Amino acid sequence: MVDWTLAVGTARRVAGSGPRLSPGETEQVVTQLRSHASRAQAFVADHTGLQATPDTSPVVVVDRGGWVQANADAFEVLITPVMSRLREKKGGPSLFDPVGKRLTGVELGLMLGFLASKVLGQYDPFLLPNEHAPLEQGRLLLVAPNIVEVERQLGVMPEDFRMWVCLHEETHRVQFGAVDWMRDHVRGEIDQVIGATPLDLGELLGRVVEMARGVVDVARPGAQGPSLLDIVQSPEQREVVDRLGAVMSLLEGHADVVMDDVGPDVVPTVASIRARFTNRRENAIGLSRVLRRLLGLDAKMRQYREGAAFVRAVQDAVGVEGFNAVWGGPEMLPSPAEIADPAAWVSRVHG
Repeated sequence: MVDWTLAVGTARRVAGSGPRLSPGETEQVVTQLRSHASRAQAFVADHTGLQATPDTSPVVVVDRGGWVQANADAFEVLITPVMSRLREKKGGPSLFDPVGKRLTGVELGLMLGFLASKVLGQYDPFLLPNEHAPLEQGRLLLVAPNIVEVERQLGVMPEDFRMWVCLHEETHRVQFGAVDWMRDHVRGEIDQVIGATPLDLGELLGRVVEMARGVVDVARPGAQGPSLLDIVQSPEQREVVDRLGAVMSLLEGHADVVMDDVGPDVVPTVASIRARFTNRRENAIGLSRVLRRLLGLDAKMRQYREGAAFVRAVQDAVGVEGFNAVWGGPEMLPSPAEIADPAAWVSRVHG
């Protein structure tokens, strides 16, 4: 269904290599990121009250190509169930012919290539233990060239910015490492979205046509309607995506709150970093803005804002310990409506 080699190759070419660094500069950046990621563990644990088992999620400092490969591997794992179902379905043209595989490989590569030039860090919870690393559960990826590029664009202190990024990503590691059910819950929701993918070729082609028709409207300046991904979702998928979006808002908002609250103690310039970074995040222009819109990344930006507002409102009402009730089980997670109405979550959970 996907030519993965072509996808990775395409993504690497689209992403480029990022800012040029000498071997010495590269070594210094990598060493500092690893050190900051290690230091961030104690700061995040003290602030959140959450304890993740140490040494189960390795820190991997990667370039853009390394990020592409890691995410291509994750995509391949996640869509395997659909591929298996499609192979078992008989009749109609094959979706696994060489032309189709190359086409989807190029499309996926273009998307990964764009994202690879933007992502600063990522916690990948779906790296499972294996015979070479029996204790590992997930991994924390830090994309060194992107971190350097953004800190230069913002004109901020490199050491402070790198610690700030590490605090955010370490919070994600703790969310999955300390909350033993979170990984399976998120994976289950993703499997539901993928499992709802239609197996009928006619319906699949219909969605492709609908997506093609929507490109112009979605990319139009000032467009306020659904993203390209919204257009091709079925009602069943949209319901699950809404639930998953609420979880992502919680996780991203919580990480943003932690990185800013811990920041003053360990990142002296955190206030200016946050102001400049938020301005950059919300004011993309040109092709970047169009692609963000097409891929639904504008919704991702809203997740950060709405999730952070939810976390702060709940912590103001019931404190950090009261907020931590959210990690008690899937039923304690906020619904999409509660993300927008923190008082409703507080009332439901704390009476």
